[in-house]
Amino acid sequence: MISRRSIALALTGILLAGPAWSASANVVKMFDTDNDGTLDLAEVKKAAAALFAKLDPDHDGTLDARELRGRLTAKELKAADPDHDGTLTLDEYLSVVEQRFKAANPDNDGTLDAKELNSRAGRALLRLLK
Repeated sequence: MISRRSIALALTGILLAGPAWSASANVVKMFDTDNDGTLDLAEVKKAAAALFAKLDPDHDGTLDARELRGRLTAKELKAADPDHDGTLTLDEYLSVVEQRFKAANPDNDGTLDAKELNSRAGRALLRLLK
């Protein structure tokens, strides 16, 4: 038999997860161009490319550590920067996006739903889209 305490703990967990789940669902709605309730890699890359353009106010075609603040740590930037120039081009940025997409897609179905976006890997991907 399920105790009242178990029910209360379960409801508390649902309520605490609610805002994060809701935020993930809102992201899906925002970037889901084919309206299938999920994000595929093309939709995610399109959103990431649009953000890249916004983050590049000097229009030099690269993002430096200052422009990437809050999205990549210095260590992550270094790992994502194959030419070691301290910046990411759009292609380098999209490569990181694709890696994070794959990490957030454990069932390998090629799409991400709100639940997958709410995972640790999904939240890491979302930092590159917001």
